[in-house]
Amino acid sequence: MKSTTPRHAAALSAAALCLVPASHASAQTTEAAQVTQTQAPPTLPTAVAQVMPAALREIVVTATRFEEPAGGRPVNLTVIPREAIATSPARTLPELLALQPGLSVRELYGGGASGATVDLRGFGSVAAQNTLVLVDGRPLNDTDLSDVSWSSLPLTSIERVEILRGSGAVQYGAGASAGVINVITRMARPGERSAEFAVQGGSLSTGAVSVNGNLGSGPLSLRLYANHLETDGWRANSRNVQDIGQADLRWRDGPSTLTARLALDRQNSRLPGARQVQPSAGVNQVESNPRGTSTPLDYAVQEGARASLDFDRVLDIGEFNLGIGWRKKQQSAYFDFGGFPNYSERDLSVLALTPRMRFVNAAGPASVSTTVGIDVYRWDYRLASSNAQGNISRPVNTVEAVQDNAALYVASTAAFAATGTTVTAGLRRERYKAASTDVYDPTAPGGGGGSAADAGSQVLYQNAWELGVRQALSAGWAVLGRAGRSYRFANIDEIYGTTTVYTNQFQFLRPQVATGGEVALDWSAPFAGARLALHRQDVDDEIRLDPYTSGVGNTNLPALRRQGAELGGWWQASPALRLTLAYTWTQARFREGELPGTAPFAQTNIALTGRAVPLVPAHQLALGAAWKPMAELTLSGSVRKVSSAVMDNDEGNTLAARIPGHALVDLRAAWDERRWQVALAVNNVFDRSYFNYAVRSVSTFTPDRYNAYPLPGRTALVTLTYRLH
Repeated sequence: MKSTTPRHAAALSAAALCLVPASHASAQTTEAAQVTQTQAPPTLPTAVAQVMPAALREIVVTATRFEEPAGGRPVNLTVIPREAIATSPARTLPELLALQPGLSVRELYGGGASGATVDLRGFGSVAAQNTLVLVDGRPLNDTDLSDVSWSSLPLTSIERVEILRGSGAVQYGAGASAGVINVITRMARPGERSAEFAVQGGSLSTGAVSVNGNLGSGPLSLRLYANHLETDGWRANSRNVQDIGQADLRWRDGPSTLTARLALDRQNSRLPGARQVQPSAGVNQVESNPRGTSTPLDYAVQEGARASLDFDRVLDIGEFNLGIGWRKKQQSAYFDFGGFPNYSERDLSVLALTPRMRFVNAAGPASVSTTVGIDVYRWDYRLASSNAQGNISRPVNTVEAVQDNAALYVASTAAFAATGTTVTAGLRRERYKAASTDVYDPTAPGGGGGSAADAGSQVLYQNAWELGVRQALSAGWAVLGRAGRSYRFANIDEIYGTTTVYTNQFQFLRPQVATGGEVALDWSAPFAGARLALHRQDVDDEIRLDPYTSGVGNTNLPALRRQGAELGGWWQASPALRLTLAYTWTQARFREGELPGTAPFAQTNIALTGRAVPLVPAHQLALGAAWKPMAELTLSGSVRKVSSAVMDNDEGNTLAARIPGHALVDLRAAWDERRWQVALAVNNVFDRSYFNYAVRSVSTFTPDRYNAYPLPGRTALVTLTYRLH
């Protein structure tokens, strides 16, 4: 949605609306015991078990939307198990993901993950719309411009994280151009009775309490999780309060499993805004007052709920799953905009029906597994806007939209044990249907001079496909190749805006299409593993904000190309010491075109050919270590170094200033004594001053001005945990 302020308002709105060391799977044969502390899968029929490589049968992932071994598939997959999550010095899920190859993280405020964006493979400002984030296999992305609610997924609630790079469009549909991140929450375990209580306290008046318990008896098992967090934040007007509750109830009887999940979250966050820099005017608030605020009245509140019911049954011919999911999000946000206030309330809900069947055949020279499924989603969206919270009962504009997505997909894998070859192929066909209305009330408070958009609708069809092959070589080596096509549709915020004379309108856009592939070389041994991947992707009609043009700012951009290299590895140097490495090189550039620039006082004729895509650092390096010098003590740490990047709104790469590169060191020490654990984590140990998001002014009057979002200096957090088993 086009903003009347520089582009930081769009990012700020997205942040408000979202309120609310790993090893490669193919090299994890030594970690099966760690990963399989999750609930064991139902007893598999002989045909299913024969498909699984013996050394990897205990490792389960959801790359195919069914639990199965991680190794042997031609996909670029990383699994972060519970043990790596628990020992990492990362405080939030985005910080944990930043230690992985191919991933970068941007934050507006730091702490608690509010305003965080996870960027997989260099999509910049549209990263949130091009990476599908799943929770227990269900999308958490929404049909608006709000980012994923990362803060509703505290690390203590997560069993494991699966990262599927450059793949997933066949299985999950629109929005998976960069890949898929699947967060598996801690699951109910049969026969286990346990509880875990934790309290935290630290810098910035941060305090938190959490409870995690499991009760299993016979075929029933129940897990409950609750968390409350409060922090004043590093910036002025950045206080954050959040409450989270989760429940997982499972009934298992032989080959049948019934799982019910419920999650609730509420967040209340103050929004400190940006710090302004303009060298020609002698202004540099990043240096003079980095912890100040320019928006002392701004805030956002989000309440979310999600529920699901899954029935799974193992059959002689394979496995069947029937899933029903529901999610609701209510958001309110206030922006003062320098005396031109805006208050909005958004209600968004989605209902999903996702039946699927996996057929398994182990006869003949190849073991074949084929998944056939249907995805049906129904979205309902409502936006009411006014000039004050007290006037929202008579909104100036009320936008309502309905979106229906329906898809059929089939994906098949054939494993040839004799030659060590695995081949995959998949196809998806999806229909997108959307209809929107806008009601304008000129008599409402603050309603003078407004307008309503004419009702509009759109029906589109898109296809995704994927082909892949993996060839096992000698001495633990394997090579894989993959090619595919993905797509995404514009969301409601991207089509609702203004005309060139600033009257409201719906402007429906073409679907974005991406084609590309990758090759990778894997090596695995009992004591180490590594993967080198090279990837390239061409994107046509990318849906993105054009800040230089009057009217609806979101448009279909000229062609882009993203390519790069990813190197990740781990080394068990001794029984007590484990080292990890992740290096990423990313090149994201426009292949052709220009932005004409028709907005008043904006720059014009912005040449794009060969220009770097904003917000994409070329180089990233992350090093991690976990050392256990004695049974009770665990020491861990990470070093992250990120190179500079072009600022948002600088598509022409003409601003001399860049988002500066930075290096961060995080450390953690934990002492376990029977049922007790005390842990100390120190982040940004050397108290570095840095920011990783900034947006330039597009005005010809202030060409050297930009707004930056400074992030916290050194912080410390102490956690005390008590466990009952």
